[in-house]
Amino acid sequence: MRQLCRVCILLVLPVVIGAQAGAADMASGIRVLRWQGAINPVAEAFIVRQILKANEQSRALLILLDTPGGLDSSMRGIIQAELASQSPIIVHVHPSGARAASAGALIALAADFVVMAPGTNIGAAHPVAIGPGPAPEGRQSDVMTTKVVNDAVAYARSIAEQRGRDREWAEKIVRESLSTPASRAHEIGIADLVENDWRRALERLDGRVYRRNGEERVFHGRGLQVVRVDMNTREKILNVLSNPNVAYLLLMLGFLGIFFEISQPGVILPGAIGSIALLLAFFGLQTLPVSGVGVLLILLGLVLFLLEIKVPSYGMLSVGGIVSLGLGSLMLIDSADPAVRVDPVVVVATVALFSGLILLVVRSVLRAQKGRVVSGVEGMVGERGVVRGDLTAGGRVFIHGEYWDAEADEPVEDGSPVEVVQVLPGFRLRVRPVRSTEQSEERS
Repeated sequence: MRQLCRVCILLVLPVVIGAQAGAADMASGIRVLRWQGAINPVAEAFIVRQILKANEQSRALLILLDTPGGLDSSMRGIIQAELASQSPIIVHVHPSGARAASAGALIALAADFVVMAPGTNIGAAHPVAIGPGPAPEGRQSDVMTTKVVNDAVAYARSIAEQRGRDREWAEKIVRESLSTPASRAHEIGIADLVENDWRRALERLDGRVYRRNGEERVFHGRGLQVVRVDMNTREKILNVLSNPNVAYLLLMLGFLGIFFEISQPGVILPGAIGSIALLLAFFGLQTLPVSGVGVLLILLGLVLFLLEIKVPSYGMLSVGGIVSLGLGSLMLIDSADPAVRVDPVVVVATVALFSGLILLVVRSVLRAQKGRVVSGVEGMVGERGVVRGDLTAGGRVFIHGEYWDAEADEPVEDGSPVEVVQVLPGFRLRVRPVRSTEQSEERS
């Protein structure tokens, strides 16, 4: 029995020691993540999740940041997680040529340490109007703009004060859209270092002091175990779909597929592709500030194109559909921030292509509706055959290998060529004789 216990201990002990060593390495490590792109709900979910994991498993978190800005709500969620973190947060504006603009500037401001690569800049955090276009003029609009700006200024100054940085600079990036290059940011104390290599930056930050819960702590940046983290599969897919241009193109592709399926029932493939594209578009649009009016205008454009098939409008419904599509596309994303809006070039190209394809389908459908019937009983009109018997009192004609009961308004002899002019009840045909001149013209 004792020997069995010794064997179990020998087997379990290395596992326990290995787990403890792994936990110790993780506790002495730093999580490193990179975010390039707009600050959106995907960025918020990813960065906040990594901040929480850094508090549980690591000593610090390094964010390699390159962003033009983004949504205020997502920015505030990230900043709240930064300010509540017990582990130090380092934001490195990286690589050279990158920027921490608008929402990114405040995210960097809320970090314990800010590092900037040469050739980067930070700032330009003036809040933009929310809506499909410029704010209307008037006293009420001025009051609302002032309230939004003052709120953003107070928020920026509060963050700068908590992190011990220049509050006047924080106010200027909001009120005056001030943007500061890396060298100048280092001079005025906004950036702690100007360094391109983030590993070298960690070593240079070693021994620096940061504050937590009113007390000073020392950051140990040397010998840290680096843990590179990335988005999971769902976040990667959602991040691609949350690109305003991608979500918009998927939405238009979905509507186009549904339109083809409605106008030409039974094809199936366009409807299936359209349904998948719409679901992916809705999945991506949930991360963006979507305007309901924009979606309704796009739907209205689709309805107007469908009505063009049924109602003779001489092209007026199509013109209305194109205008509705264009306006709806421009108003689809309910924000004036260029980082989360659809590119106007994409809108113009997509609306032009979309309208052109739909007009081709409408034209084909109208031509098919107005064309001569070529199948079924109705398709017999205009067909030619040969009389079998005397049609003076009714008889039969031979057409396309079939015998049909027929009648004529004048006597027609056996073997004479005839042409169908009407299909009568009871599958009887009314025919007329084909004159010799008509036959000669047909041969010529």
